[in-house]
Amino acid sequence: MPQEHATTKDRSAVRSLLRLWPYLRPVRARVGTAALVAVVASCLSLVIPLVLKWIVDGPVSRRDPGEVWFGGLVLLLLGVAEALLFGLRRWLVARPLAGVEAAMRADLYRHLQRLPVAFHDRWASGQLLSRATTDLSLLRMFMAFPMTFLLVNGVTILAGCVLLLMQDRTLGLALLVPVVPLIVVCSLFETRYSVVARRAQDQVGDLTTVVEESVLGIRVVKGFGRHRSQALAFRSLAERLRGTELVKARLLAGIWAVITIVPELAIGGALVLGTVRVADGELSAGTLVAFLSTALALRWPVESIGFLLAMSQEAATATERFFEVLDEHTEESAAVTAATGTAGVLARPPGGGGPEGSGGPEGSGARPQEGGVRFEGVEFRYPDAPADAAPVLAGVDLHIRPGETMALVGATGSGKTTLTALVPRLHEATGGRILLDGEDITAMPRPRLRALVSMAFEEPTLFSASVGENVLMGAEGADGTALRRALGIAQAGFVRDLPQGVDTQVGEQGLSLSGGQRQRLALARAVVGQPRFLVLDDPLSALDVHTEALVEGALREVLRQTTALVVAHRPSTVMLADRVALLSGGRIAAVGTHQELLRESAEYAWLMSGAGTKGDAR
Repeated sequence: MPQEHATTKDRSAVRSLLRLWPYLRPVRARVGTAALVAVVASCLSLVIPLVLKWIVDGPVSRRDPGEVWFGGLVLLLLGVAEALLFGLRRWLVARPLAGVEAAMRADLYRHLQRLPVAFHDRWASGQLLSRATTDLSLLRMFMAFPMTFLLVNGVTILAGCVLLLMQDRTLGLALLVPVVPLIVVCSLFETRYSVVARRAQDQVGDLTTVVEESVLGIRVVKGFGRHRSQALAFRSLAERLRGTELVKARLLAGIWAVITIVPELAIGGALVLGTVRVADGELSAGTLVAFLSTALALRWPVESIGFLLAMSQEAATATERFFEVLDEHTEESAAVTAATGTAGVLARPPGGGGPEGSGGPEGSGARPQEGGVRFEGVEFRYPDAPADAAPVLAGVDLHIRPGETMALVGATGSGKTTLTALVPRLHEATGGRILLDGEDITAMPRPRLRALVSMAFEEPTLFSASVGENVLMGAEGADGTALRRALGIAQAGFVRDLPQGVDTQVGEQGLSLSGGQRQRLALARAVVGQPRFLVLDDPLSALDVHTEALVEGALREVLRQTTALVVAHRPSTVMLADRVALLSGGRIAAVGTHQELLRESAEYAWLMSGAGTKGDAR
């Protein structure tokens, strides 16, 4: 989870909110019209005191009931017109602002799909969920109300002050005395509230993460009887959020009290002064009534300042949180950065040094590139790793010939999974290069690369969809025949016994299925498109020995038709491969057949003996 930004207090809310303009630009005409309608409606309320002045100084003083009724009718029409105009404003902004929220949510989701795996490793999912839901809802509410009424109320207050000064300068100046302290108080409130608002929204993300993890891990929670400790952890975060919300409430209460009390005192003082002046004959009763009516009409615009500022600060924080994600580099831009940072490494011919048998590098001179998969001096370091930490991969040289299956073996933490993730560019190599049939993968468009390379991960992930939809996700345009073939290869005959067969919904994370069933569906997804290159990360670890033997038999036929890299932890999986590569110390330590490595490599023999621990690094 990203840390709270210590610089929140230094940022400008206006500058943050201006970043919303590209989304508002397409609907600017309608939003601008709504703002104009609201200004007109608000200014109509300032006409009412002028009508009252005319009624008091005219018909009332002359005791003319007919004109009093006419004045009352004018006041009624002004009130109805004001209400209709505010209703029109709401209608004008409802649909376009809902569209703006939808567009922002779609952009956020689209961007999340394009961000590198390293980003998702670093960010908690609850933080992302809160940005896509709570923050965007806050922004829609801001654009629907505070954004407009900051302008409307500002214009109304300015016009009202002009009217007050025009009606009586002395009373007007007396009423405007509190303006300076109110501005100072509002500035202090804005600074403090922005920090607390950011803290609260980050804490909502933390709370969302805990809820999501508890729901997805409910079997672990129940299995270990940890419901009480999880509840305590949730309560602790909820109490922390409650405390932050109470700080927000106290700040709001304070600003609301100041903004309410100070103008009320000023109005009370103006009333006393005006009454004295009316008694002295210096001021007409109608002018005093109009003055006080205008001042009272300005109460809501003034008192709402605290509320509007609070919502604006929350919206500015939500905007920052939204663009924190959108400002992250996508896979494409991250690849450009990585290529720039490793230009010196890529400019020189990759060094040999790794034992590869007949497929190893052949020196630094120009030579034709063989087909299959070739790793040349591949290096990798995780972006969040300490600067002095050793790289996960430090000069991997390996050649998998066309049509060959290569098993990748290594101790826990040797980086096998990391190496396989570099082939489809789930991570970007920080040095060296990877070639597919002689073509550098960094020169390939990602859609083409990922159409050529198919993967099955050690931890199979299924989506809340049908069995068929989950499998066919592995190949765009694959038909029912391909689906049945893939299920057959993966020995997923259990699908026929499901309530709706391939149309059965597997539920969130596929947890309605067993681990072995999920793994077989993940394997079917990997082979359904008959990919040219296949990367399998210990694809049979959750299968019983009998099912494993059946899957291996069917998988051999698939492997004959593709070039494959298979991460293996046990001899049965290794036996699927034509050759075996031993990964040790970030390099390929040995390459050969299973029997050759058993004879020549003590480390390999130790791993295959079962003394090594199953598993892998990231």
